[in-house]
Amino acid sequence: MSVDEACRLTRVSRASYYRAWERSAPREAQTALRDRIQQICLEQRICGTRRVTGILKADGIPVNRKRVQRLMRLDNLLVLRKRRYVVTTDSRHTYAVYRNLAEGLVVSGANQLWVADITYIRLSEQFVYLAVILDAWSRRVVGWALGDSLRSELAIAALRRAMENRVAPDNLIHHSDRGVQYCSDEYVSMLKSSGIAISMSRAGNPYDNALAESFMRTLKCEEVYLKRYRNLEDARTKIGEFLDDYYNRRRPHSALGYVAPVAFEEART
Repeated sequence: MSVDEACRLTRVSRASYYRAWERSAPREAQTALRDRIQQICLEQRICGTRRVTGILKADGIPVNRKRVQRLMRLDNLLVLRKRRYVVTTDSRHTYAVYRNLAEGLVVSGANQLWVADITYIRLSEQFVYLAVILDAWSRRVVGWALGDSLRSELAIAALRRAMENRVAPDNLIHHSDRGVQYCSDEYVSMLKSSGIAISMSRAGNPYDNALAESFMRTLKCEEVYLKRYRNLEDARTKIGEFLDDYYNRRRPHSALGYVAPVAFEEART
């Protein structure tokens, strides 16, 4: 459809159309660049601004390193120098990390192991972020939160929802990566006050949280890549429907004998 025809059908003047396009085009271009930078960082696992800039230029995207650095800082992607951490709190550091308690663990029922992760979702002119907590036994989403910031409040909101939905027993383990959201004082305090054991992936080993990452791939392929969300609220509504209604209640899961997580739990409790 031509611009003339689209303007005629929508009763919008050509001048108004081009003014709106000039305002939105730079934001959409920056969002596309941020999306490619995040893809590179996910593919490379750990990489700095020089490498990202080089890959972008090899892709034919003209960009300078200062802009890449600014965008990576905005999305919390800048590589931090490795520092020594200990299992318990060390006064020399802001946060502590915890050893992996989930390695080799065989779960036999609900609320023995929760796995948590965060992913980004691209809208037309911005990114939003989804924090999810799964029950490793049934693959059920027990808590989630969607927001426009990577601050620890996002992960905390997902944890609060999980704790409202489930009664945490004494032997529950919460497993995540070593992201700052999960190491924050408030997040750790919530887990400890509820008697939940804290487990984190080993440094540089993404396979330690493979269950959560597998779920994120399912979410992207079966929901996010097939939809175009108008804004944050639209994304929250549609993704919430996917998680609470479709994924938990209707989607058959091969690891569960091709039944949905809720049906799997109900048949065994």
